[in-house]
Amino acid sequence: MSEERRRELGETDAPVEDELKQSYDRTTGEGAERLHRTFRNILVTGVFGGFEVGLGIMAYLAVLHATGDHLLAGLAFSVGLIALMLAHSELFTENFLMPVAAVVAREGSIGQLAKLWGGTLLANLAGGWVFMWIVMQAFPQWAATVSTSAHHFVDAPFSLQVVALAVLGGSTITLMSRMQQGTDDDVARIVATAIGGFLLAGLQLFHSILDSLLIFAAIHSGADIGYGRWLVWFAYTVVFNMLGGIVLVTLLRLVRTKELLRQSRAEAPRNPEAPHG
Repeated sequence: MSEERRRELGETDAPVEDELKQSYDRTTGEGAERLHRTFRNILVTGVFGGFEVGLGIMAYLAVLHATGDHLLAGLAFSVGLIALMLAHSELFTENFLMPVAAVVAREGSIGQLAKLWGGTLLANLAGGWVFMWIVMQAFPQWAATVSTSAHHFVDAPFSLQVVALAVLGGSTITLMSRMQQGTDDDVARIVATAIGGFLLAGLQLFHSILDSLLIFAAIHSGADIGYGRWLVWFAYTVVFNMLGGIVLVTLLRLVRTKELLRQSRAEAPRNPEAPHG
């Protein structure tokens, strides 16, 4: 009886609240668009994503060098994620909610998801590596600051704390994406993005892309860190980022909208690889 009354009060006859239905449509629609990109577009978008998060790292280092305060530096880092959102670029870790939801709704395939993830990840790292080389040539006086920041990550012994920091890193940026998709208000989306950036950088959560750029900057500046140490750190960090983003946020979101997913799967075309009209 309460379900019938809820449908009467809503503007649509969807099996969930109107706001949830609108957010679901935006999430799966955006996810499907990403899944159906060409590999070239995935790479270009990912490279620009690396550049823009590098802009945030540049702001982060400037404030950290001047103040030594990670919380203030975290606020400065937010400019990179805001630029990322406004420029419609993306990070690998932003692709844990929308594309996964689209695949579950049969708006795309596992193969397309693997292509999106792999291409975006490699392009983010390549673009970020180049951008941080430029930054360290422009601001060599930040060498000590960036070396200390990088050692914080690569020197951390593998432990439950490190796992928790990486899980929180993945869940935080995925929740940020969820908040962005939950509103049409640009100001609210910028606020959500700033919150995400502050938590990621200000609390020094382990984030596979963001912190890789810090480590690359340290390598470029001549710090005693090699790519082998970065790769070991990166390998487990990216796994636990995915665990945090997919299990803590995306999976629960899919459970919340299971009625809509059931409808989408029933109405989906037989060939998910086919482009949408």
